[in-house]
Amino acid sequence: MSKIIILFSLKFVVLFAIFPLCANAVIYNVQNFGAKPNNGRDSTKAFLQAWSLACSSTTPAMMFIPRGTYLVNTVAFSGPCKSARVTVRIDGKIQAPPSSYWEIGNYGTWILFQGINGLTINGGILDARGSPFWICRRASAYCPQGATSLSFNNVKNGIVSGIVSIDSQKAHMAINGCKTMKIRKVTLIAPAQSPNTDGIDIQSSTGIKILDSSIRTGDDCIAIGPGTKSLLVQRVVCGPGHGISIGSLARSPNEAGVEGIKVKDVTLTGSDNGLRIKTWPKPSNGFVKNVLYQNIVMNNVRNPIIIDQIYCPGTKGCSDQNSGLKISGVTYLNVSGTSATPIAIRFHCSATTPCDGIKLSNVNLTYSKQPAKTFCFSALGTSSAGQLGTSLSVGQLGTSLSVGRPTPGSCF
Repeated sequence: MSKIIILFSLKFVVLFAIFPLCANAVIYNVQNFGAKPNNGRDSTKAFLQAWSLACSSTTPAMMFIPRGTYLVNTVAFSGPCKSARVTVRIDGKIQAPPSSYWEIGNYGTWILFQGINGLTINGGILDARGSPFWICRRASAYCPQGATSLSFNNVKNGIVSGIVSIDSQKAHMAINGCKTMKIRKVTLIAPAQSPNTDGIDIQSSTGIKILDSSIRTGDDCIAIGPGTKSLLVQRVVCGPGHGISIGSLARSPNEAGVEGIKVKDVTLTGSDNGLRIKTWPKPSNGFVKNVLYQNIVMNNVRNPIIIDQIYCPGTKGCSDQNSGLKISGVTYLNVSGTSATPIAIRFHCSATTPCDGIKLSNVNLTYSKQPAKTFCFSALGTSSAGQLGTSLSVGQLGTSLSVGRPTPGSCF
């Protein structure tokens, strides 16, 4: 059984897991290839050598990073691997170079795993030293593009457990073109004011599970992009940040759709948004369908439930067109807590492509100890067994096209 050690610091609490070495695996210790902890020297080459041997092993193999702090520059661990499963065990801290502002910021990714079938990553701390990059972004100076701390491209049958990622330049984690991955017990931390520090970005991926994790960042807790299917998010705490977002979508007219999303047993605290779906006001063949939000607790969230089909940050690059992206079959079941604003539910759907199949069941949200209000435009659905304040439905569709038996104070 794993031993759990809790480390306290002035800034955060780190849950550090020490996993037992795999008895049947061939172990490649990065220190045997020249990695020196705690001395400020670049260990990238040693990490790559250990990975190369682990990946080329015909039997189960492990790349092992012992305790200590290791400086690592931009690095890609690539497959395919010969073994059915390769494990990366991190007992120490992997840290970006002191000048990571440029050294990793110019590449878009810091640590990348790609083209691997059967990958396990256990434990460890990733420190991207993102602060200088955020300062540059806030100053509107010439800046590099910024790097995602940990990326997975075309990985199948992956398990990521126990990672602690702090101060990413941009997103902490990105999952692109992956199938059947489990992300569990990860802790992602960046200050509330850090720009674009998403927790986990997902797109073009199927069968992803995000479980038992804590995400406290400056942007989306989880951002669900085009082509995401069969995603489960469960027992996650989120906040500060911008909540759990589907989108933004409809950037281009031919995006892949999003479907089969389940978000369950989640708590959001002090975030700008709670459960958000956002699309640009542009033509699109894309869609969002079959989404379930269940057993959600909101604590002082500014926009607990929001569908925004006129998403246009900074009002740049937007047209006078309506969103062509179709949103249907979205269920909110057992959602409770407090809103930081009077309007807790805001459905602003496309005037030409209305949202339909929206279901509110046992939704209880308050503002200043009173039932919160709702706003609907071009949204069709039903509501039951909850408590909300007065409806502010407007527009050419409004409540006149709502279906089902209306509950007093709801949109429908």
